[in-house]
Amino acid sequence: MRPLAGITVVELGHSVAAPYAGLILADLGARVIKVENPNGGDYARGWGPPFWKDTASSFLCLNRGKDGITVDFAREEEARALKRLIIEEADAVIQNLRPGILERFDLTVTSLRAQKPALIWCDIGAFGDSGPLSAKPGYDPLAQAASGIMSVTGEGDRPPVRVGVSLIDMGSGMWTVIGLLASLLERAATGQGAHVSTSLYETGLAWMTVPLAAYGASGKVGRPYGSGIAEIVPYQAFHASDGWLMIAAGNDNLFRKLCRALELVGLAEAPEYATNPARVVNRDSLLPRIAAAVAKHTVDALSRMLDEAGVPNSPLLTVDQVANHQQTDALGMLAACAGDELKLAGIPLSFGAERPRSTRGAPGLGEHNSQWKKTGGNDNAK
Repeated sequence: MRPLAGITVVELGHSVAAPYAGLILADLGARVIKVENPNGGDYARGWGPPFWKDTASSFLCLNRGKDGITVDFAREEEARALKRLIIEEADAVIQNLRPGILERFDLTVTSLRAQKPALIWCDIGAFGDSGPLSAKPGYDPLAQAASGIMSVTGEGDRPPVRVGVSLIDMGSGMWTVIGLLASLLERAATGQGAHVSTSLYETGLAWMTVPLAAYGASGKVGRPYGSGIAEIVPYQAFHASDGWLMIAAGNDNLFRKLCRALELVGLAEAPEYATNPARVVNRDSLLPRIAAAVAKHTVDALSRMLDEAGVPNSPLLTVDQVANHQQTDALGMLAACAGDELKLAGIPLSFGAERPRSTRGAPGLGEHNSQWKKTGGNDNAK
């Protein structure tokens, strides 16, 4: 499945957000041309160890399936050539460069869409294009801090922690793809492109939809509950005799099943625990009793018991366990690129039973420069 075959996207991006958007589009069949500075390229090339064949694994997993060219914006002829490439070949541009860089070289949405109205231009910013923080630089952990995500993550009596993956960067890339795909549909109807924009801060606010609604409804500032959440109890990890097990008794019926499995039937009948609102209010007295019952069992034994009882649960797995898990293998989420052995994650989409995926590895710095020159992408080639 290559639903975006025939679409060309120029990625003026670095780090995670724009490259992840480009990765999604490449897996969906688009030709993605990654543009890098010839002096070192994308910062993520050096994000290590670990390295794989002298390139950081972070870069390899975010940039497979793309063409790679280098452009020195300081050289007028190269900036002109890039502009011509966009005008002549690109359906869309994705960019997350520092504000002001592209303006210096007239590589802006206004300039380029004036020459090519069908162009779809996608900006990924830090704090949005208006407001008192609009000029402030931003990175994933800053946006996690500023949007409140870190305030509801971790444990309230311990130092703050960030979500362990680049949730906001990758989420911003996903929103960019959603906006780009919507714009392709609109362009098919009108012939006109669009200016799509998102930011790390806006993405963080979107992920805070539930906590923000809770504050609006109650006027109270919620606190973090570790592996649990504020609105449902019990819905968190408990320590068994040999490890951790996540238990998600997300409604009253599941709570009753959990109590039967743990031989705590009286808890399900007690008015202070019979309903989820009551359990939320009385979580501090309830959770220790569940924890004591869980601690009597091993993770595997309790997981089997809860599976049989119909209570959703999962052991807390480490990265190596996830990578080698039978379920991961069955879904085909990890696969090596052509000519390589390093297995990298695909996108979590299937069409029918087929997962779209580019099998080419990440490009070397400037790997496709000669191809670009042959197609007229450089003034010096003419």
